Amino acid sequence: MNGGRTPVGGGLVATTLLGVVETPRMAAYPYRVDRDGGSFLPVADAGVVLGLRLGDSVFGFDADHPAPGATLGHPDPAARHALVAFACLGNEAVVRTGAAAGAVGRVLGKRGGEGRVITVFDQDALARLLPDDQIAVRAVGQGAPAADGVTTLNIDPVLLPALTAPLSVRARVPSHLIGNGVGRPAHQWDIDLQLDPGTAPGLRLGDLVCVEDVDVRHNVGRREGWVTVAVVVHGASPLPGHGPGVMPVLCAPADRFDVVVEPEDHVGVTAALLGLADA
Repeated sequence: MNGGRTPVGGGLVATTLLGVVETPRMAAYPYRVDRDGGSFLPVADAGVVLGLRLGDSVFGFDADHPAPGATLGHPDPAARHALVAFACLGNEAVVRTGAAAGAVGRVLGKRGGEGRVITVFDQDALARLLPDDQIAVRAVGQGAPAADGVTTLNIDPVLLPALTAPLSVRARVPSHLIGNGVGRPAHQWDIDLQLDPGTAPGLRLGDLVCVEDVDVRHNVGRREGWVTVAVVVHGASPLPGHGPGVMPVLCAPADRFDVVVEPEDHVGVTAALLGLADA
């Protein structure tokens, strides 16, 4: 991708959506409880996150669900649901208001819960962003027809060839390691993987992983013999049942994929692939 406008093809239409940069929020009692019963303060869970980049380790920061860039929501719940549902990996995101107006970034992924979209920008643009700045997302990708039995979702069609020739992943992950996200709609939710530095030491933001025996075409659920390929969109979490988050982009019976597992040499979604320099 070259930073220009994303072309539309294959019978898909694009929709311009409005996202609003979030600000971190805390309750009067801000602590959460980790898997061992200890308390912690959630850091980098939303808003503008500086210094975190694609390619960084998902375990490299003392934070909770840290995602690079800026997370977007919308004050109208219905508009927020549409924003999260339609935004896809690689979609163009343009800042429309504030000191960073005109800066161009890309959608990296999405989060569940209330729903939020994760956008990445170069660090100099991020430093100028403020909560409540408005960002226009040119959403395209949802509704693509299945090809050769493979369903695509949550990905801009322009980006797909670069990630599937060959289809390289950092790791295969068994379905029993899925935590938060089971039973949720994959077009609006990410999947947390209950991984730690011992089980996935090389996992990085932007990596692709292959989750085995999972079908996400409708809601996320176990289905033996099916696999889902997903992109890592946020880092680890101390919360039980949570962990590094992945957004599904491909789903099919296992025999439809020729997955190449590259624990050391894998290259997934990078700043350069998205047409950015320092994201």
